[in-house]
Amino acid sequence: MSQLFPTTRLRRLRRNESLRGLFQETEFSLNDLVLPIFVEEGIDDFVPITSMPGVMRIPEKKLASEIERYARAGIKSVMTFGVSHHLDAEGSDTWNEQGLVARMARICKDTVPEMVVMSDTCFCEYTSHGHCGVLHGDAVDNDATLRNLGRQAVIAAQAGADFISPSAAMDGQVQAIRSALDAAGFLDTSIMAYSTKFASALYGPFREAGGTALKGDRKAYQMNPMNRREAVRESLLDEQEGADALMVKPAGAYLDIIRDIREASRLPLAAYQVSGEYAMIKFGAQAGAVDEHRVVRESLGAIKRAGADIILTYFAMDIARDGI
Repeated sequence: MSQLFPTTRLRRLRRNESLRGLFQETEFSLNDLVLPIFVEEGIDDFVPITSMPGVMRIPEKKLASEIERYARAGIKSVMTFGVSHHLDAEGSDTWNEQGLVARMARICKDTVPEMVVMSDTCFCEYTSHGHCGVLHGDAVDNDATLRNLGRQAVIAAQAGADFISPSAAMDGQVQAIRSALDAAGFLDTSIMAYSTKFASALYGPFREAGGTALKGDRKAYQMNPMNRREAVRESLLDEQEGADALMVKPAGAYLDIIRDIREASRLPLAAYQVSGEYAMIKFGAQAGAVDEHRVVRESLGAIKRAGADIILTYFAMDIARDGI
């Protein structure tokens, strides 16, 4: 037994709720959370996403009222994903001034100007093949995709997006987007890069949510989940290219990566609690296996404890409604 016992008794600081709260080291609030939303054009009513209980595709015509509802609840930031009915080989609707990417940002900012709008910048929901860029044969052409990412970023910025959030996992995407934004005069539009994005099995429910038509996988351009050193390299490259904030996706299974990047960079760091993480908690709670309220807060607290400043989570409205 330790020579310090019984002089040192760590349980003294855990004796009651007030003491536990006083000495709690990690906290998060609604200010730290971003709500990802799925907006579908051409539909009249909400569409439940069966693999993500409680999450729905929002009809574009009801987006304004939803943004107002989020703001009343205390949500400060949203990430927009579009479910497009205008697909082609390149995802050209994303750089149409009247396309869904632009309309989503415009509706959000016109409705609640103080809402921070992050525009997911990719092509998987806008291409007929479901990949994140221009296909040449069976492979995504990295450099041809960069040009299109720049075009999409400018359109989103023109529509009012506060953040361009490139998730296409193309090499050089941050530099290409920064150059395009600056050339178009959007010097103050920020980039929050999906800087370390893994080819994860935890994205499964997102395919239903976003309506992607992908056949195959994205392992050629998203990261190997087993690579730790490369994960840090990816984020540091995005920092060098001009990212204003970094991101790790997914979050819960990659707390070590969040900590590694937090120690390697001074940039703000986000982490995305993805659809599969959300679904596991929801279905586990429905089965009576876990207490949803406690597991949600424990999981978000762990992400914050690991070093994330910002957490993208589908639980944001639950937190807003029920409190921390």
